[in-house]
Amino acid sequence: MTSQKIKLFSIGFTKSSAEFFFERLQKNGVRKVIDVRFNNVSQLSGFAKKNDLEYFLQALAGIDYEHLECLAPSKELFESYRKDRIDWPEYKKKYLALMKERKAAKTLSADSLDGACFLCSGVKPDHCHRSLIADFLQKELKISADIKHL
Repeated sequence: MTSQKIKLFSIGFTKSSAEFFFERLQKNGVRKVIDVRFNNVSQLSGFAKKNDLEYFLQALAGIDYEHLECLAPSKELFESYRKDRIDWPEYKKKYLALMKERKAAKTLSADSLDGACFLCSGVKPDHCHRSLIADFLQKELKISADIKHL
């Protein structure tokens, strides 16, 4: 493990007002939002639609934006879980295997992650892949992180 301890965050936008969403990011000192959705252009995303979100983050809070599709579940995996064809333990196992197969951790470093916040649509982090990402990256990159779900 690296001697450096970084801060990682995760956030969902569903059932959140834009005001509450952006305030949480600012109050916690988030430097960059990493979008981990496979579909980030849906009209249902409201203020969190990719191009709008990228603009709002920079204009309202000076926060950078990055979309890392390599950290998103495949559409098939997501749909299988959402439609109850697989349970959470099976989803978790398949998602983590997918991350290893994609070599997802190779695209990131401790420096690029410090102050980053993983964004997904889920209201709560439990049973959402954004909660798995931070743990996965800690192990793969051998870093120590304080993880806070906003």
